[in-house]
Amino acid sequence: MIVVAWQKASYSHEGANCLNIAAAGDGTLHLRESDDPDTVLAVTPASLRALLRTARRGHLRAGRQG
Repeated sequence: MIVVAWQKASYSHEGANCLNIAAAGDGTLHLRESDDPDTVLAVTPASLRALLRTARRGHLRAGRQG
């Protein structure tokens, strides 16, 4: 896995836990949280768009399964 460069999300505040994103050479996007940088989630651009669209509509619920 070759990651180009990590970027901090624009909504992250200085000193707070931040979401970082990076584009990999294989076309996937890599996400990590600054307080746990060894845990990386690799997603396709389409799946990240779908997640963000769902979150913006308020359709995500913590603890929901299935």
